[in-house]
Formats: sequence, C-alpha cells, structure tokens
Amino acid sequence: MAAIDRDGWLADAVVVPALGWLSGTRVDVRVRGGLVVVTADSQAVFRVTRPGQVRLPATVRHWCGLTAGSRLLLVADPAMGRLVVHPPAAVHAMIISFQAAAWDGEAA
Repeated sequence: MAAIDRDGWLADAVVVPALGWLSGTRVDVRVRGGLVVVTADSQAVFRVTRPGQVRLPATVRHWCGLTAGSRLLLVADPAMGRLVVHPPAAVHAMIISFQAAAWDGEAA
C-alpha cells in the first residue's frame, strides 16, 4: 500500500524497485479496467525519478478519482515488467466480490 501525494507521486521502497526500475527509467502509464498499469517503455514521457518513485499524471488521477492521500494497492509483476496500481474503488470492488463468493453470493 502507498499513498499518493498532491502532485501525483507515489513512492514505495520495495514494490517499484522489485521491477528493477532505476532513476531515469521511462514508464508508460495507462488506465485499464479501472486499474492503473505502469510499464517500462523507452519511448514514454514519464520517468522514475528516485528509486521507488513514480508519478501518476493528472488525467489518470482524475479518471480514477484519486486525490492527495488516496491509499493505493501496489502490485509488482516482475515477469511481465509492470506495476499494477489498484485505486480504492478497485480494492473495494474486489473485497465485495470476495465476500460475496465467501457467502455463496449472499450479501455480506
């Protein structure tokens, strides 16, 4: 879990470095199915600044309803070379779905 700051920066000392992204690594940031997917791309505009710091653009933050202090679930997928950022709405939907399955489809 990480919080996003007012300028869209998220920092994590473990998850982002697990991808091998160093300062200066160019990254592509896209929204897919309500999740933010960050991948290394030598042609991308955005960069990892310091180890573990990635900035989510304002348009992405707006689409996902992210504000300063929003807590995000970060998942590194080193095999695929991507960071998947789960906004609060996505985490909430996963919890509701998981609980419904645990109670055989009954509302919790």
